[in-house]
Amino acid sequence: MTRSIAIKIIAASAVCMLASPSFSHIVLESKSAPAGSMYKAVFQVGHGCEGSATTGISVQIPAGFQGARPYPKAGWTLTTKLGKLAKPYDNHGKQVTEDVTVVSWTAASKEAALQDAHFDEFMLRGKLPETAGPLWFKVLQTCESGSMDWSEVPASGTSAKGLKSPAALLEVTGAARVADSGQPVDVQGAWVRSTVAGQKGSGAFMTVTARTATRLVGVSSPVAGVAEVHEMKLEGDVMKMRRVAGIDLPAGKPVELKLGAYHVMLMDLKQPLAAGSTVPMTLTFKDAKGLESRVELKVPVAASAPGASALATNAGEQDHSAHQH
Repeated sequence: MTRSIAIKIIAASAVCMLASPSFSHIVLESKSAPAGSMYKAVFQVGHGCEGSATTGISVQIPAGFQGARPYPKAGWTLTTKLGKLAKPYDNHGKQVTEDVTVVSWTAASKEAALQDAHFDEFMLRGKLPETAGPLWFKVLQTCESGSMDWSEVPASGTSAKGLKSPAALLEVTGAARVADSGQPVDVQGAWVRSTVAGQKGSGAFMTVTARTATRLVGVSSPVAGVAEVHEMKLEGDVMKMRRVAGIDLPAGKPVELKLGAYHVMLMDLKQPLAAGSTVPMTLTFKDAKGLESRVELKVPVAASAPGASALATNAGEQDHSAHQH
């Protein structure tokens, strides 16, 4: 396969993804994020109400989402509603008992309304809860003719299958924690891709920074029969993946383990990896003197990289699934 043909195939796949009914309802651009982090909620609106233009978007802020601050939108009037909190929270030593509970954008004129054939985004920012779990944002979409109330939530779990008007779901994942903060290696942004029933392998990604010149020489996890460090590399027109004995970590320089490059492979999985859960993982390092050290992690499981857009994630999945050993 020539490079030009491969590029055309990837481009065609991307077009198919964009043409699919991905935005049949209002969704969040980034569908997962770590607990306790600041989160930018981008609500994607891909259609109106049965052909009618959208004139208003009203978002109910879920319990646990703190200090919602919306982004103004040209041609739209922005309003917020405050409400008493069932569970107050502390903000830099100040007890917060009242917070934003509803954020609304209303088209200031007929010309500003979002036409049914157009796509747009409405954004707000706030802090996520400290505990992992699903957050459902209920959204009322008002149109020139009628409205659509995206507020249905499943009785259990997070699957929206069977719901006609599902709320927008955000998966709040557990934050990766280094067991011994005195370790000479710092690990940030670690996450493991969730799996489906029957899937026997998955990838783990993170950014590793060593205080002194060090080498990552091993990885293990009780959820996998085999855990290895792999490298993906383009050889000619083919993306290939191979196991490597280790990764050099220059002093003070962050090294990113990511799709399409160095990453951790968990194989012969003993159980499905569900989004919202965590995976125990041990990283083994060896310094220039041959001294070994270990870092114990609790790595969050998510369907996509925290903060990544759906399109970027899909592109990454294509690269990962297309590799050859």
